[in-house]
Amino acid sequence: MDASKQSGPGLRRDLGTLESYAILIGILVGAGIFRVTSDATAATGPSVILAHLVLAPIVLASSVAYLVFLSTPLGLLPGGEILHIENTLRSRRLTFLSAWLKLISYLGAGAYLADALAVNLLELFAPGWKHGAAAARLLALGTLVLFFAVHVVGVRWVGRLQLAMCLILAISLASLIIPGLFAIEPANYRPFFTHGAAGFGSALPPLFFAYAGFEALSQAAGEVRDSRTRLPRVFVFGILVTTAIFVAMSVVAFGVLPASELGATGVPMSRAAATYLPFGASALVTLGAVMAVATSLNATMLVPARLAWLMACEGHMPAAFARLHVTARTPVFGLSVSFVIMAALLLSGRLGLALGISVVALMLLYALHSVALILLPRRNPALYDQVTIRIPRWLQLAAAWISVLALGILVVLNFEGDLRRMLATSLVGRMQEFDLTSLELLLVWVALGLLLFRWSGRRPNT
Repeated sequence: MDASKQSGPGLRRDLGTLESYAILIGILVGAGIFRVTSDATAATGPSVILAHLVLAPIVLASSVAYLVFLSTPLGLLPGGEILHIENTLRSRRLTFLSAWLKLISYLGAGAYLADALAVNLLELFAPGWKHGAAAARLLALGTLVLFFAVHVVGVRWVGRLQLAMCLILAISLASLIIPGLFAIEPANYRPFFTHGAAGFGSALPPLFFAYAGFEALSQAAGEVRDSRTRLPRVFVFGILVTTAIFVAMSVVAFGVLPASELGATGVPMSRAAATYLPFGASALVTLGAVMAVATSLNATMLVPARLAWLMACEGHMPAAFARLHVTARTPVFGLSVSFVIMAALLLSGRLGLALGISVVALMLLYALHSVALILLPRRNPALYDQVTIRIPRWLQLAAAWISVLALGILVVLNFEGDLRRMLATSLVGRMQEFDLTSLELLLVWVALGLLLFRWSGRRPNT
């Protein structure tokens, strides 16, 4: 694709710097820190604090590949990251599988976030109410409808809503962190590692969910003004700010509440805040949790439709996905299909079928981008000559290798747990319970993707 031809008459560039920061920080400070903290706490206790410090450099190293390609003409396109893989690795099959797994990941994550948003809304407005699963799912479906409508109206409103929610989130985080620093009990940090090195290692892959999705902002590249200059800067500072928030929140949460209690609740930050804040202020933290998940859901909905738009322009998907609304310039068909799939996953109650591979698929995608960065000057010198960001080549290579090796270790740790489950349970039993491992789900979705790629290859390019 010719970026100069596609960026002008296509999507509308209505997002500025503040909206870009809001999208990046919003998708990171979302369900990850407010939801998966409980799971990570059960595995390793207060050493979750250290886990954030271990994961942050990996995320920063993985982001370098995105900084480089965003500074090229590919940074003008939503989904330019996929073209970065295709133009460098020269494999349409691998490119398609990358896009396919990313689509699956974000659709599953969208349904999961809608469910998490409903849980936090009920905690805010009806604490203690013994609601049924049907009521929670109906509320979650309503949130999907709301965000779908905003995305159809136009990306300008998506950015404005994201910015407003992030302001409320910032106030809530300040209410959680600043008073909490004066309520810390050092004894709550002991033992720091509740299950030793093995527990710490097993907590890293699920905790990576807090950082997964940092690249979602690149899907808005076709709608950000001066994206080649702004987005690389936003990536770096946004990830650093988010890491500082994660560490500060974890320090407070584990300092005011024992790890056993944090690991037993689905709303850990709200429960921690309730121990040292009066009712009204603790409700503000719960409101922050609502805003955190809502900003993450809002940013997540940006991705599938924009990626499908690019794939349709490349001839990998039906042409309907490439159509834009005449005035709003939004991919309404892609948004509609995304909404239907998210809603179906949500109402089915089987979020694990898609979400189970979300984190591992994104880790593999990040590693693949780093491999493309390593090979870029040799495999695609013309594109490398158009890189404008000033990062020394030795630093690019160091970051890429750190990313590949570290993400490889995380994937192995994740699959190690999968293999233990596969040995301890039967395949028939896991299928009956709709509880396949991430490794099995990955193989299933890859097989489906290959079938779709083969089918799309037989269609005439549209």
